[in-house]
Amino acid sequence: MIDKVKIYVKAGDGGSGCTSYKGIKFTRSRRPDGGPGGKGADIIIKVDDNVLSLEGLKFKQHIRAENGKQGQANNKKGADARPYIIKVPQGTIIRDFENDLLLRDLVGPEEELVVAKGGVGGKGNTGTKPATAGQPGDQRRLSLELKLIADLALIGYPNAGKSTLLSKLTSAHPKIAAYPFTTVVPFLGVLEFPDFQEPQKLILIELPGLVEGATQGKGLGAGFLRHAERAKAIAYIIDMSAQEGRDPWEDFCNIEHELQSYSPGFSRKSKLVIANKMDLPKAEDNLIRFSAKYKNKVYPVSALNGSGLSALGPIMRHCLKNAD
Repeated sequence: MIDKVKIYVKAGDGGSGCTSYKGIKFTRSRRPDGGPGGKGADIIIKVDDNVLSLEGLKFKQHIRAENGKQGQANNKKGADARPYIIKVPQGTIIRDFENDLLLRDLVGPEEELVVAKGGVGGKGNTGTKPATAGQPGDQRRLSLELKLIADLALIGYPNAGKSTLLSKLTSAHPKIAAYPFTTVVPFLGVLEFPDFQEPQKLILIELPGLVEGATQGKGLGAGFLRHAERAKAIAYIIDMSAQEGRDPWEDFCNIEHELQSYSPGFSRKSKLVIANKMDLPKAEDNLIRFSAKYKNKVYPVSALNGSGLSALGPIMRHCLKNAD
């Protein structure tokens, strides 16, 4: 997933005013009749629900909009250029690259921002004044960063069963395999409820597996944690079977540490702990030891065989209501 890009944008220049004279019937006199030029195209960044990443901008980092048309004789105005629309996903943050000034955080559907204004068209040679050239359009360098918007983020160690859990709770189909780092990009899924209670759906985001030292660049690093910053709640997916040779309590503590190292704001989010792989040996004994240390509610499930999943959706919804 491409979630960070730098682009250069140049709005259209205004069209030049026209220099023209029209003869006056039955005289040798002429009167000026040059029309004004058209306005150059604005460049607008707009949210589009069909766009999922910033990948399209990776291959088009220099964007120039159309110029306004030149004025014409008989006081005809040149045509204005149509705005140039850059479509981005919801959750895109726009900054001025030169000074890192935040311009807009596009979190609303179809929200938009004019990032470069087109130049005003020049004036025609009306009256005694000569025609003028159009004004140049704005130009600037921008940095765009995507932070996906989700209700609840699934975070855990590699091979903890996050992808299987997401696929069982939603209609999402992330890649699933029995080796670490199967998920290398954030993956979204929608959990829908058949009743009429609010909310009737939750957007879940699965993040690539964290490891100890992720904020220092180990494993896949912590670069994708920015997508969890917008989530209202965090679900820790813990492999309670210790099948990978790790201790479940140490996994939980390490994940907590990595989240706090990345951003202290994670401590203020609602959270729930999901004990996965309860169908495997040693999981029950590990859960008893884990619960003795954690002291709060732990939700045992097996994403593989589906046990405990029917109750998990309402639990997640309740967690989100507390987050509000």
